[in-house]
Amino acid sequence: MSRNADGADPRDTLRIGPFTLRNRMIFPAHLTNFAIDGVITDQHIAYYEARARGGAAMIITEEHTVHPSDRPYEKLIRGWDPAVLPGYRRLADAVHRHGTRLLAQLNHNGAQGSSMYTGRPLWSPGTDPDPLFREVPMEVGEREIAELIEGYADVARRCIDGGFDGVEIQCSQASILRAFLASGTNPRTDRYGGDLHGRARPLLEVLAGVRAAIGSGHVVGVRLSGYDGTDGGIDVDDSVHVARMLETTGHVDYLNTSVGVATETLHLIEAPMATPHGYSLFVPSAIRAAVSLPVVGVGRFTRPDQVRAALSDGVCDLVGAVRAQIADPDFAGKVLSGLDDEVRPCIGCNQECIGRVGLGRWIGCTVNPRAGRESVLLPEVRAPGRRVLVVGGGPAGLQAAATAADRGHVVTLCERKTLTGGQIRGAAAAPHRGELLGIVTRLEAECLRAGVEIRTGVDVDVDVIRELRPDAVIVATGARPLRPAWAAAIEQVVDVRDVLEGRATLSGRILVVDDLGFHEATSVAELLADRGCDVTVCTPGMIVGQDLGLTLDMDGWLRRAHEKGIGMVPDVAVAGLVVRDNRLHVSLVHHPTGKTRVLTVDGVVVATHQAPVGELWTALSESGIHVSRIGDAVTPRRAHAAILEGDRAALELGV
Repeated sequence: MSRNADGADPRDTLRIGPFTLRNRMIFPAHLTNFAIDGVITDQHIAYYEARARGGAAMIITEEHTVHPSDRPYEKLIRGWDPAVLPGYRRLADAVHRHGTRLLAQLNHNGAQGSSMYTGRPLWSPGTDPDPLFREVPMEVGEREIAELIEGYADVARRCIDGGFDGVEIQCSQASILRAFLASGTNPRTDRYGGDLHGRARPLLEVLAGVRAAIGSGHVVGVRLSGYDGTDGGIDVDDSVHVARMLETTGHVDYLNTSVGVATETLHLIEAPMATPHGYSLFVPSAIRAAVSLPVVGVGRFTRPDQVRAALSDGVCDLVGAVRAQIADPDFAGKVLSGLDDEVRPCIGCNQECIGRVGLGRWIGCTVNPRAGRESVLLPEVRAPGRRVLVVGGGPAGLQAAATAADRGHVVTLCERKTLTGGQIRGAAAAPHRGELLGIVTRLEAECLRAGVEIRTGVDVDVDVIRELRPDAVIVATGARPLRPAWAAAIEQVVDVRDVLEGRATLSGRILVVDDLGFHEATSVAELLADRGCDVTVCTPGMIVGQDLGLTLDMDGWLRRAHEKGIGMVPDVAVAGLVVRDNRLHVSLVHHPTGKTRVLTVDGVVVATHQAPVGELWTALSESGIHVSRIGDAVTPRRAHAAILEGDRAALELGV
C-alpha cells in the first residue's frame, strides 16, 4: 500500500482489503450490554445504524465470543451459537443501507472472565489468576488451543454468512490472545510460550484459520495491545515487532490499537476527563512507522480538530472515536462537513457509558439522552407551537428548552442568575473538571439554534407566569445545599458549592467531609490543596470518593492526592465540633469501632446532600397552569438524570 507521508484528511477514502472506505472515521468495538440471550437485539440495530447514518465509514461491533467457555458478563453476544444469524443479517442490512462497512470483533476473554455464567473453568496460557477477576484458570493444552482456533474460524464464517464485511480479532485489553502474547501472563515453555515469536503463535494460527475460513473477499483486522502499562505486559517495542509479524503473514488488512489492560490499567483504555487528549497516540504512530498496513488511532477524540490533527500529522490512517460518537451519533458527518460548532462533545465523565456498563446496564451517555434508546420511537407532536416557559437554566432546563424548541414549540427560558449552567459552572472550575462546561455551552448553542429566547437575571414567580401566559411551564429550579445539624451557624463551615462558586475563601488546615462519594469532595480537596491549604478528606464510606472507581477516576485521584499531600480518613462520621481560639475541633467517630478522634482545623467544607428548590412548584401546583417539574427540583441527582428528565418533559409537550 502506498502511503501519503504528509498524512490525510478525514474526507479521504482508504482501501482496506477488498473494500474502499468512504472516509477516515470509524466506530470501534466497545461493550453495549444490549444482547439478550446472546443475540443481537433491536437496540443494537438502532444504535449502530444511527452511527452509520451519522457518517462513520466502518463500524466494528462489540465482541462476539468464540467459545462456550467464555462469558465474562451476562449480556455478551454468543458468536458460537447459530441463533445469532437472523440478528446478524438485520444488523448488516441496517448499517449497509448507509454505505458503511460492518465488522464483528471476535474474542475470548480467557482469565479475564468469570465461570459464574458458564459453570466451566476459565481458559488461560497459565494458572495465575487475573488480579481483577481473581479466579484461578485452567492452563489450556494443545487440544483446547486447537478448539479455540477453530472457534474463531467458525464464528468468522458465521459473521460473513450474516452479511458482515469482515472481522476484527481482539488481541488487546481483555483477550486470551493478549494473555499469550504478554510474558507476564504466559509462563509456558512449549511452542506457545518462550520468546515473542512463540507467544505470538496462537494469534498467528487464529489469523490463518480465520483467513482460510472467510477468504480474501472480506476484511480481517487485529486490535493489538500497544502498551499495557503493567509488569510483564506488552510495550511499544513488542507491539511493533508483532505488527511486523502480522503484516508478513498477508492475512491482515489493517491494525487497530489500544492502550491499557482491563485490570490494573483499565483507566488507560477508557480514559476519564483528567487524562489529556491524544494520550495514546504514541502507539499508532510507532506502529504506522513500522508497517504499511492501515493503522487506527484511538484515545479521547472528542473534537473535530483533534481528528484532523491526528490524520494530517500522519499519526494514524484512520481515527477510531467511540465516546465522541456515543455523545453525538452525527460526529463523523459533522467533522466531514466542517460543522465543528454543532458537535455535542463527549466530556469524558464516563458516568453513563463506562460506569453504567460496569454495573451490568446497557450503555448510555450523560450528554446524549437518546444514547442507548435509539430503538424507542419519539412520540409524534400533535400540537406544535405551544408557548413553553422553562424556569431554570441548569442542565435540566437547558435540555428541556432545546428539545421543546426543536419539536416546534415557542420556548422562553428564564434563569435568575446572570449565566446559565447551574451547578455545572462551579463544578467545572475544579482541577481536571473543565470539560464539564461543555454540557452548558453545547446546550446553550442548541437552544439558540432552535430559537429559544434565553432571559438571565430574571426571578420568576406566579405573577410573572400569569403575565407571560404560557401554555405550559417546566420547573427546573434546581437544589440548594443542606446544612448538617452539627454545623449549626459556624461560619467556618461551608458547602462545596461555596468554594467552587467563589463565595468562600479558606486557608490553613481544612477538613473536607465526603458524604456523597463522588467528585464533589475530591474536586474541592484538590482545588484547596492547589491554593496552598493542608487538606484532609474524611468519609463514612470505606474509601474517599468511592464512586470514582465506576468512572475510572480513582487511579488519577489517588495519584494526585498523594502528590498534593491530601490526607484521607475513611469509616468516620462527624459527631460534633466546637470552636475554641478561632479554630474548629471536629469529633470524628470511627463507626466500625465507636472510637472517637478529634481533628483541629481552620475550616470545614461539606459535600453532603441537597434539597429541592420547590417554592415555585408548590405555588404553581394549585394555579391551574399546566406545569411539570424536572431535575434537582424533583430530587437532587447527577447531571444525566437532569438532562434525561429535561428531554422527556419536552417530548411530552404537545403529544
